Amino acid sequence: MTMSAEYLAFHPNPKKPDLAVPKGAVDAHCHVFGPAATFPFARQRSYTPVDASKEQLRALHDHLGFERAVVVQASCHGTDNAALVDSLESSGGKYRGIAMVKPDVEDAELSRLDAAGVRGSRFNFVKHLGSDAALEALNVLSKRYGALGWHVVIYFDTEKIHELAPVIADLPVPVVIDHMGRVDPALGLDQPGLALLKGLLAARKDIWVKVSGSERLSHEGPPFTDVVPLARHLVESFPDQVLWGTDWPHPNMKTWVPDDGQLVDLLGEIAPDPALLQKLLVDNPMRLYWPEEG
Repeated sequence: MTMSAEYLAFHPNPKKPDLAVPKGAVDAHCHVFGPAATFPFARQRSYTPVDASKEQLRALHDHLGFERAVVVQASCHGTDNAALVDSLESSGGKYRGIAMVKPDVEDAELSRLDAAGVRGSRFNFVKHLGSDAALEALNVLSKRYGALGWHVVIYFDTEKIHELAPVIADLPVPVVIDHMGRVDPALGLDQPGLALLKGLLAARKDIWVKVSGSERLSHEGPPFTDVVPLARHLVESFPDQVLWGTDWPHPNMKTWVPDDGQLVDLLGEIAPDPALLQKLLVDNPMRLYWPEEG
């Protein structure tokens, strides 16, 4: 499979953010892709991205002011976590990871991933990434993760929240919900999907939501300010349960190429209070991904 022309490459020269992120800031959602010559993409995949190496990711973080990151395995690499593990082991402990694994993954493989810095695995329930992750696999694997101190990351289309909310509420480990549950910002703050998302966050303090993905949820395009009311509402309502990440290199984008510096600047509106920004970018991700550092 070759890269489809309908998918855009990442921004070649993002701006230097006007917003200075706090010391120790964490990009809690980003990816590495390939290089395919070294880390081939999965044969069964719904898209083929451009190469986005660990070196390019580190250079981006230096440019934006982020000291740490959480690298999330993307579906284009399937359950081969080699590129992810390589990025973690090369980071000197500054990167943590979220893997994708098979339902019957062996304990030895989970231990290997844990030693490399993986702290959970991701389950996709979104149309553009192909078939849903099996609910049975989510339930089975989550029961095994408690001993490792892992959590699960769940990515779903907003219409799935009605089906998944009771499942998420009963999971035996912490849960991270990607990209604001893909709630539609155009539907305002009283929509049923957002109410269900907030209900999950209110019921369990170990459920987290990433207020990332503005470029995916926006109807208006750059600078994506139509998503600010939704993201700010979540940050202000659940200040200790929110995370944020660039989502670099922004796979599957078809309409516009996000400028990561511009996305960082948007945080000035999403979390305008410095105390909230500190929690969003430092305190919360450190508590979840580096608890050993206090």
